[in-house]
Amino acid sequence: MISKKFKKFFKNKKILVTGGTGLIGRELVKYLQIFECNITVVSIDKIKSKIKKVNYIYGDLTNFNFCKKITKNMDYVFHVAGIKGSIDVTIQKPASFFVPLLMMNTNLLEASRLNNVKRLVYTSSIGAYSPSSVFKEKNDNFLGDPMDHYPGWAKRMAEMQIHAYKKQYNIKNFFIVRPCNVYGPGDNFDPKNAMVIPSLIFKILRGDNPLKVWGDGSAKRDFAFSRDVAFGLVQTLYYGTGKNKFLNIGSGKAVSIKKLVKTLYKIKKFQYIFDKKKSGGYPLRVMSITEAKKTIKYTPRTSLYNGLKETFDWFNSNKLEYKKRHNYFK
Repeated sequence: MISKKFKKFFKNKKILVTGGTGLIGRELVKYLQIFECNITVVSIDKIKSKIKKVNYIYGDLTNFNFCKKITKNMDYVFHVAGIKGSIDVTIQKPASFFVPLLMMNTNLLEASRLNNVKRLVYTSSIGAYSPSSVFKEKNDNFLGDPMDHYPGWAKRMAEMQIHAYKKQYNIKNFFIVRPCNVYGPGDNFDPKNAMVIPSLIFKILRGDNPLKVWGDGSAKRDFAFSRDVAFGLVQTLYYGTGKNKFLNIGSGKAVSIKKLVKTLYKIKKFQYIFDKKKSGGYPLRVMSITEAKKTIKYTPRTSLYNGLKETFDWFNSNKLEYKKRHNYFK
């Protein structure tokens, strides 16, 4: 999976990873270590990583001067930092999502431009798409409102910023990816604002009896394991996005909430019921990854069971880590 050309490309390069203690970032750092490059991680989370030979910096990306400082002399940047939260939190506290996300993206991208960063990958989101069932890059024309309204607009504005750089400054090596619903070790397990997989795992280990699942279980989603997504970012920095404005990074598979719950049940037995009075959300949201397979040779390798098992076991051993994450919704 790790070819010699990747090692040669990354070796001795100065690389910045924003959000490097988070869900995708920590897996990305593990890959970069293999390449013998000089890694700097910046995070606002008060989490001490066990990964050695990495320079960790605590800081806030909403500060432009800080962004200029950390991007200086960097060869490559992976801008993975973001804000994760449930649909309820998006509705109740939209400014807590929109404002810091907009500021950190704008600042980090502009600082990278000013400091002549050679290559950059920006992780946008499936939420930047307008509502649909199957998401394909060529179908997005930026005309409709984004699906996840406030965070979706913030993500899309950063994409437009990169497109503006390409037109005005001829910057061709700032690349955009849109991941789907990503899960894995290091996810946000805060029960007040966690998304579906970490929320379910938290409730299972809390002992909810029965565990109540919103909807009838028929809604289907695209769930990608964080390690697969992280390597997709590595591939994107190397290959670029070709003629695409961005690339989808997902599993390419539609998994029903019912199948998700039953897979978790195989890991640990628990009682559950589907609350049909509650909304299950969109009937279908899945990404096409045809372009990513073709352009960057992206191939997700982790099965749903294996990904959930690793995530479940990790949280069972790290139940308090989520409290060290910066909470934008307080």
